[in-house]
Amino acid sequence: MQQRPLGNSGRSASIVGLGAWVLGGGQIWGQDTDDTESVRTIHAALDLGINLIDTAPSYGWGRSERVVGRALKGRREQAILATKCGLWWEDARGSFFADFDGKKMNRSLRPDTIRIEIENSLRRLGTDNIDLYQTHWPSMPPDHTPIADTMAVLLKLRQEGKIRAIGVCNVSVGELQENVRTGAVVSNQFRYSMLHREAEQEILPACAQLGMATLTYMSLEQGLLAGKIGMDRVFQPTEFRSNTWWNDWLIPVNRRRVLDLLASWQDLTDKYACTVAQLVIAWTAAQLGVTHVLVGGRNLAQVTENAKAGSLSLSAADAKRIRQDVTALGEPQKT
Repeated sequence: MQQRPLGNSGRSASIVGLGAWVLGGGQIWGQDTDDTESVRTIHAALDLGINLIDTAPSYGWGRSERVVGRALKGRREQAILATKCGLWWEDARGSFFADFDGKKMNRSLRPDTIRIEIENSLRRLGTDNIDLYQTHWPSMPPDHTPIADTMAVLLKLRQEGKIRAIGVCNVSVGELQENVRTGAVVSNQFRYSMLHREAEQEILPACAQLGMATLTYMSLEQGLLAGKIGMDRVFQPTEFRSNTWWNDWLIPVNRRRVLDLLASWQDLTDKYACTVAQLVIAWTAAQLGVTHVLVGGRNLAQVTENAKAGSLSLSAADAKRIRQDVTALGEPQKT
């Protein structure tokens, strides 16, 4: 497993990270998860060289953090543990964000709610410090908290030893720059895949210029780019994958185009003796500004497949061909 610096934190993390959203279970994933299997999955990830584990309080309303904490008992120092703050559901503080998985979720980066969140996360994770503490989404009106106020409390938490490094997620380039000016931000997490490349316009170049770590999510587009969502798959109405606002590529007419594209890379998967998922992860990790790719996994087979991508290097010519093929695919049709 290759490793890269986690920004200027002084630590290095595996290129492939384990995204623990799915381990929180719930209706949004179409089926529930088995916590014992989740613990085995995290242990396998660590054994395979994946030391970056990313979770959040909102993943299963604390369940993902509890499972990660259970798995890291006795193995805490083997992991770079990343979690988040800023999605709040305990009361009306913050600004309404979404009705999600049966709860009303607000965005809140207020110092008072962050102080509550950090203690809850430390308790659930069974640790006295968090390696990378990230703001999950930017604050927004009407209950907007200035970035300087949020950063002040995060820097205080770092001074107190409760967090080791600070990261942001889902920010605009302007918000990124303001966060960087007001504090020691080492990483930026955002959605990025070969089918969703908006980050290439501003975010990735800015992160590369700043020497900042990047943690990409949905790089396999929830399994579509792994070739594991066939044309016969029907999503439940409550399932996250049924949200076409979030992912038009899962609409059957678009899904067919993606599956045909993946099939056209058979010669590449033969050449590198890899799966389609491993090819896609390796391509993502090779893009300018990308340092780490977060990939979900709910069982040993998935995490084992994903981990092997961390040792795969594509030639420049093959990476260029993949980009050209994806560009030729064009935009997804809308519903």
